[in-house]
Amino acid sequence: MPFAQAVRGRAPGGREQQMVLRQDLPPQRSGAADRAPVPDPGPPSVTAPRALAPSRLLPWLARLGVPAAAFAVFQALLGILPQNLAGEAARYCVAATAGAGVGAVVWLAAALLRARGAAAAVPPPVLVPSPAGSLPELVDGTYQALRRGLAVIEVPGRGPLTGWPHSLAESEPPVHPTAFGTAYGLHLLLDIAPYDGRIRAGEVAETLWRLRLPGGGWAARSQGSGARPEVSAIVLGALARAGADPRLLEAEIRSCEVLWDPDHDASGLANTYVVTNVLRGLLRAAPGATALGGLREVLVNGATADPARDHHRCWGAALATGHGNPAPSAAHTARAVVALDRAARVLGEDERQRTVREEGLRWLLAGPSAPGGGAADLQNCQEEVRRPVQEDPLHQELLSVRHFAAAWVARALMTDGARQVAAEEVGLPVWEAQLAAAVARVHGMQEGGVWRWDDGPMGHPVWMAYQGLSVLRRYALMVYRP
Repeated sequence: MPFAQAVRGRAPGGREQQMVLRQDLPPQRSGAADRAPVPDPGPPSVTAPRALAPSRLLPWLARLGVPAAAFAVFQALLGILPQNLAGEAARYCVAATAGAGVGAVVWLAAALLRARGAAAAVPPPVLVPSPAGSLPELVDGTYQALRRGLAVIEVPGRGPLTGWPHSLAESEPPVHPTAFGTAYGLHLLLDIAPYDGRIRAGEVAETLWRLRLPGGGWAARSQGSGARPEVSAIVLGALARAGADPRLLEAEIRSCEVLWDPDHDASGLANTYVVTNVLRGLLRAAPGATALGGLREVLVNGATADPARDHHRCWGAALATGHGNPAPSAAHTARAVVALDRAARVLGEDERQRTVREEGLRWLLAGPSAPGGGAADLQNCQEEVRRPVQEDPLHQELLSVRHFAAAWVARALMTDGARQVAAEEVGLPVWEAQLAAAVARVHGMQEGGVWRWDDGPMGHPVWMAYQGLSVLRRYALMVYRP
């Protein structure tokens, strides 16, 4: 991948990535200074005594070798010391001591020469600016897109709003920030520019509070006046990550508790997209919430076996509720694996929950060998979440949901247990190849740090930029070896 050229490390199976290093050459000088004659130092003086310089003495000593130099000194002293030097033993002791001393000097001289030679042979590398298409340049492009797409407006009754609409390409004035776009924009801002004051995270977080619905909670732009669990949980997770007051968060979570109840929103919480969003958001905002255990059980019980892939359990758009098996989907299975992996790290897991989570990974890993799998698993998909309107049950609310399939598959394959499952199931080379293919597709769907769904005004969603950049950053950290 292009962005990996700025990093040197090993891929998960040992393949090396390349770090771009360059030693800049000194500039060539031109002009009169180059044409000036070099002064003749003249013949060497014949009257000065010729002494052995230290730079010539060290190689001379090093060539003798430590044992040879020590033995030569020992033998010479043994021959010239007087015979009556307190006996024969004293002569041998003096000679041996002198030989050992000279041997140590020769060894130190040789070590010094080797150290100087190594320092001269390896010039210090000079890091150059990131090449085009590298990860740092891509991150900078994403940040510039965030700055261009930022909407700052004054809304009567709500005050100043600083945030993002659904898409970075929306330009029809006036552009109003939405809860969904602003929550993902805040996540992205905290990832790539936590110390950059040109966009203030505090103002963005305050905007999310001002976008709160009168009865509590948040909803997407197309969902009307009733709060919805999938949007409320995402917003609460972003606020918690931005350092919102825990007391305000706790009060808001209590007011939204009814949203996580399947009896209150049976049609919504029978949907994989809704349940996984709620799980991920609440694990950030309220890891001790009592609703988390029940939501995880809803997701675990909603898996279904797929005969086309060795009967491994997976997920579709609808959770399996006993009313027929939903069509398996790579995007929804990956979403479920990521949510269950996060829940396992925060809450722990029992054997049954672990088995279902690992079967979802096995289903994804079996994709390339299944008919119609592999590349098809990385194709983006779209669904519609239908609910009865709260004020008028005879009418339905329609939420159009788009899934960045390659990003979700890559995130699932980079969870903690994926490598171990792959080693037991299909082998690490297969896992590495699938992960690399998913990451390559994620990278290929962006241009200058902006991810594109299509060419329309809604075709550059903020959430897609967040998901795409999260995958590339996680993969870069995963393959890097210091």
